[in-house]
Amino acid sequence: MIRRRALLFWFALAAAAPAVAAPLPGPAAVPGGLALLLVESPGCPFCAAFRREVLPGYAARAEGRAAPVVPVPLEGPWPDGLVLAQAPYATPTFILLRDRAEVGRFQGYESPAWFWRELGVLLAAAG
Repeated sequence: MIRRRALLFWFALAAAAPAVAAPLPGPAAVPGGLALLLVESPGCPFCAAFRREVLPGYAARAEGRAAPVVPVPLEGPWPDGLVLAQAPYATPTFILLRDRAEVGRFQGYESPAWFWRELGVLLAAAG
């Protein structure tokens, strides 16, 4: 019971924290310009479906050339110099970056058509 209360306390504390832009440390690098951060976790069936259904042809599409994918595990390590609105908490999370700063994100994966539609919205908003 105490462990459950402690866990609930930490979740409540994290939820109450303000969503401020803060750099996340890590050893990898993200290219300048646009990039799509793919936040994933081991055993995530939606991450596996994305990798199987979309990732093989991603770089061949205009969207993929405009924003190369940078896979990152939810638990880290994180690329150096990132500025995110908030830390991701679910996988997969797709975060569009411009010069290592977040410009938009979406969570989840339903199908290739859904993914391309969501990415198109982010890219259009990013200009």
